[in-house]
Amino acid sequence: MPVGVPKLPYDMPEDEEATWVDLYNRLYRERALFLFNNLSLETANQIVGLMIFLNIDDCTQEQFLFINSKGGGVLNGLAVQNAIHFVLPDVHTLCLGLAASMASFVLAGGSQTKRIAFPNARVMIHQPASAFFRGYPDDVLLDVDLVLKLREEITNFFVQRSHKPFWLVFEDMERDVFLSPEEAKAYGIVDSVGLEGLEELAGLEEFEVLEELK
Repeated sequence: MPVGVPKLPYDMPEDEEATWVDLYNRLYRERALFLFNNLSLETANQIVGLMIFLNIDDCTQEQFLFINSKGGGVLNGLAVQNAIHFVLPDVHTLCLGLAASMASFVLAGGSQTKRIAFPNARVMIHQPASAFFRGYPDDVLLDVDLVLKLREEITNFFVQRSHKPFWLVFEDMERDVFLSPEEAKAYGIVDSVGLEGLEELAGLEEFEVLEELK
Protein backbone atom coordinates (compact mmCIF):
# COMPACT_ATOMS: atom_id res chain seq x y z
CA MET A 1 0.00 0.00 0.00
CA PRO A 2 1.56 3.32 -1.01
CA VAL A 3 2.56 5.68 1.75
CA GLY A 4 1.50 8.74 -0.19
CA VAL A 5 2.75 12.30 0.18
CA PRO A 6 1.49 14.08 3.30
CA LYS A 7 0.29 17.67 3.20
CA LEU A 8 1.54 20.41 5.50
CA PRO A 9 0.20 23.90 6.29
CA TYR A 10 2.05 26.79 4.70
CA ASP A 11 1.39 30.46 5.44
CA MET A 12 1.13 32.40 2.18
CA PRO A 13 1.83 36.14 2.56
CA GLU A 14 -1.40 37.13 0.81
CA ASP A 15 -3.69 34.63 2.57
CA GLU A 16 -5.20 34.94 6.04
CA GLU A 17 -5.36 31.17 6.51
CA ALA A 18 -2.63 28.61 5.94
CA THR A 19 -2.61 26.77 2.61
CA TRP A 20 -2.10 23.02 2.65
CA VAL A 21 0.69 21.90 0.31
CA ASP A 22 2.35 18.53 -0.19
CA LEU A 23 5.55 17.71 1.69
CA TYR A 24 7.97 18.16 -1.20
CA ASN A 25 6.36 21.43 -2.25
CA ARG A 26 6.86 22.67 1.30
CA LEU A 27 10.49 21.57 1.32
CA TYR A 28 11.15 23.21 -2.06
CA ARG A 29 10.13 26.51 -0.50
CA GLU A 30 12.89 25.93 2.08
CA ARG A 31 15.47 25.40 -0.72
CA ALA A 32 15.55 21.61 -0.21
CA LEU A 33 15.67 19.71 -3.53
CA PHE A 34 15.73 15.96 -4.12
CA LEU A 35 17.34 13.59 -6.59
CA PHE A 36 15.59 10.42 -5.46
CA ASN A 37 14.82 8.92 -8.89
CA ASN A 38 16.84 7.85 -11.89
CA LEU A 39 18.37 10.82 -13.69
CA SER A 40 15.88 10.84 -16.53
CA LEU A 41 15.25 13.86 -18.73
CA GLU A 42 12.08 14.65 -16.76
CA THR A 43 13.84 14.44 -13.38
CA ALA A 44 16.78 16.56 -14.56
CA ASN A 45 14.48 19.19 -16.04
CA GLN A 46 12.47 19.37 -12.82
CA ILE A 47 15.59 19.87 -10.68
CA VAL A 48 17.06 22.44 -13.07
CA GLY A 49 13.76 24.32 -13.24
CA LEU A 50 13.43 24.44 -9.45
CA MET A 51 17.01 25.60 -9.00
CA ILE A 52 16.58 28.42 -11.49
CA PHE A 53 13.22 29.44 -10.00
CA LEU A 54 14.67 29.55 -6.47
CA ASN A 55 17.63 31.52 -7.77
CA ILE A 56 15.28 34.11 -9.28
CA ASP A 57 13.07 34.12 -6.19
CA ASP A 58 15.98 34.81 -3.81
CA CYS A 59 19.57 34.49 -5.00
CA THR A 60 20.97 34.96 -1.47
CA GLN A 61 19.60 31.73 0.04
CA GLU A 62 21.72 28.63 -0.44
CA GLN A 63 20.16 25.49 -1.91
CA PHE A 64 20.38 21.87 -0.73
CA LEU A 65 20.25 18.92 -3.14
CA PHE A 66 19.66 15.59 -1.35
CA ILE A 67 20.71 12.54 -3.37
CA ASN A 68 19.66 8.89 -3.29
CA SER A 69 19.89 7.74 -6.88
CA LYS A 70 21.50 5.06 -9.01
CA GLY A 71 22.21 7.61 -11.75
CA GLY A 72 20.97 7.84 -15.30
CA GLY A 73 21.64 9.72 -18.51
CA VAL A 74 25.05 11.38 -18.87
CA LEU A 75 23.69 14.51 -20.52
CA ASN A 76 20.98 14.77 -17.86
CA GLY A 77 23.64 14.75 -15.14
CA LEU A 78 25.64 17.37 -17.01
CA ALA A 79 22.54 19.57 -17.18
CA VAL A 80 22.04 19.40 -13.40
CA GLN A 81 25.69 20.17 -12.75
CA ASN A 82 25.58 23.10 -15.18
CA ALA A 83 22.59 24.45 -13.23
CA ILE A 84 24.53 24.10 -9.96
CA HIS A 85 27.28 26.28 -11.42
CA PHE A 86 24.81 28.68 -13.06
CA VAL A 87 22.76 29.72 -10.03
CA LEU A 88 24.25 32.41 -7.80
CA PRO A 89 23.88 30.82 -4.33
CA ASP A 90 26.00 27.88 -3.25
CA VAL A 91 24.43 24.46 -3.72
CA HIS A 92 25.02 21.85 -1.03
CA THR A 93 24.97 18.26 -2.32
CA LEU A 94 24.18 15.58 0.28
CA CYS A 95 24.27 11.83 -0.32
CA LEU A 96 21.76 10.10 1.96
CA GLY A 97 21.89 6.58 0.55
CA LEU A 98 23.34 5.88 -2.89
CA ALA A 99 24.98 8.23 -5.37
CA ALA A 100 25.90 6.01 -8.31
CA SER A 101 27.08 6.73 -11.83
CA MET A 102 25.97 10.23 -12.88
CA ALA A 103 24.46 10.83 -9.44
CA SER A 104 28.01 10.68 -8.06
CA PHE A 105 29.00 13.23 -10.70
CA VAL A 106 26.23 15.55 -9.48
CA LEU A 107 27.29 14.94 -5.87
CA ALA A 108 30.89 15.87 -6.65
CA GLY A 109 29.71 18.94 -8.55
CA GLY A 110 28.30 20.68 -5.49
CA SER A 111 29.85 23.84 -4.11
CA GLN A 112 33.31 23.30 -2.69
CA THR A 113 33.37 22.51 1.06
CA LYS A 114 29.60 21.88 0.93
CA ARG A 115 29.43 18.29 -0.34
CA ILE A 116 28.43 15.71 2.28
CA ALA A 117 28.04 11.92 2.38
CA PHE A 118 26.13 10.59 5.36
CA PRO A 119 27.33 7.54 7.31
CA ASN A 120 26.41 4.22 5.64
CA ALA A 121 25.93 5.96 2.29
CA ARG A 122 27.72 4.64 -0.79
CA VAL A 123 29.16 6.41 -3.81
CA MET A 124 29.80 4.57 -7.07
CA ILE A 125 31.79 5.80 -10.06
CA HIS A 126 32.25 4.14 -13.45
CA GLN A 127 32.67 4.99 -17.10
CA PRO A 128 29.66 6.16 -19.18
CA ALA A 129 27.94 3.51 -21.27
CA SER A 130 26.82 3.66 -24.87
CA ALA A 131 23.13 3.99 -25.66
CA PHE A 132 23.42 1.99 -28.90
CA PHE A 133 23.33 -1.77 -28.81
CA ARG A 134 22.53 -2.10 -32.46
CA GLY A 135 22.06 0.19 -35.39
CA TYR A 136 23.72 1.41 -38.55
CA PRO A 137 27.54 1.29 -38.43
CA ASP A 138 27.85 5.05 -38.90
CA ASP A 139 25.48 5.67 -35.97
CA VAL A 140 27.41 3.27 -33.75
CA LEU A 141 30.73 4.96 -34.61
CA LEU A 142 29.28 8.41 -33.88
CA ASP A 143 27.93 7.18 -30.56
CA VAL A 144 31.27 5.62 -29.60
CA ASP A 145 33.04 8.88 -30.42
CA LEU A 146 30.61 10.86 -28.24
CA VAL A 147 30.92 8.39 -25.34
CA LEU A 148 34.71 8.59 -25.48
CA LYS A 149 34.60 12.39 -25.40
CA LEU A 150 32.14 12.37 -22.51
CA ARG A 151 34.25 9.84 -20.64
CA GLU A 152 37.32 12.05 -21.02
CA GLU A 153 35.34 15.07 -19.81
CA ILE A 154 33.97 13.23 -16.76
CA THR A 155 37.38 11.73 -15.98
CA ASN A 156 39.00 15.17 -16.13
CA PHE A 157 36.36 16.47 -13.74
CA PHE A 158 37.13 13.77 -11.16
CA VAL A 159 40.86 14.39 -11.71
CA GLN A 160 40.34 18.07 -10.80
CA ARG A 161 38.33 17.18 -7.68
CA SER A 162 40.53 14.31 -6.49
CA HIS A 163 43.93 15.74 -7.51
CA LYS A 164 44.82 12.23 -8.64
CA PRO A 165 46.65 11.47 -11.91
CA PHE A 166 44.50 11.04 -15.01
CA TRP A 167 45.62 7.45 -15.59
CA LEU A 168 44.59 6.39 -12.08
CA VAL A 169 41.08 7.88 -12.30
CA PHE A 170 40.72 6.48 -15.82
CA GLU A 171 41.56 2.98 -14.58
CA ASP A 172 39.23 3.32 -11.58
CA MET A 173 36.36 4.16 -13.89
CA GLU A 174 36.94 1.04 -16.00
CA ARG A 175 34.67 -0.83 -13.60
CA ASP A 176 32.08 -0.11 -10.90
CA VAL A 177 33.94 1.27 -7.87
CA PHE A 178 31.90 1.59 -4.67
CA LEU A 179 33.24 4.03 -2.09
CA SER A 180 32.35 4.46 1.57
CA PRO A 181 31.77 8.06 2.76
CA GLU A 182 35.34 8.16 4.09
CA GLU A 183 36.72 6.83 0.81
CA ALA A 184 34.60 9.30 -1.17
CA LYS A 185 36.05 12.10 0.96
CA ALA A 186 39.60 10.87 0.36
CA TYR A 187 38.80 10.70 -3.36
CA GLY A 188 37.62 14.32 -3.38
CA ILE A 189 34.01 13.55 -4.28
CA VAL A 190 32.72 14.93 -0.97
CA ASP A 191 34.24 17.29 1.57
CA SER A 192 32.90 15.81 4.79
CA VAL A 193 31.06 12.86 6.29
CA GLY A 194 27.68 13.12 8.01
CA LEU A 195 27.42 15.22 11.14
CA GLU A 196 30.97 16.45 10.63
CA GLY A 197 29.68 18.37 7.61
CA LEU A 198 26.47 19.50 9.27
CA GLU A 199 28.35 21.10 12.14
CA GLU A 200 30.12 23.37 9.67
CA LEU A 201 26.71 24.72 8.59
CA ALA A 202 25.68 25.72 12.12
CA GLY A 203 25.94 29.44 11.40
CA LEU A 204 23.65 29.29 8.36
CA GLU A 205 19.94 30.05 8.45
CA GLU A 206 19.30 27.02 6.22
CA PHE A 207 20.81 24.75 8.88
CA GLU A 208 17.38 24.76 10.57
CA VAL A 209 16.03 22.82 7.55
CA LEU A 210 18.67 20.16 7.98
CA GLU A 211 17.97 19.93 11.70
CA GLU A 212 14.33 19.11 10.91
CA LEU A 213 15.39 16.33 8.52
CA LYS A 214 17.94 14.66 10.83
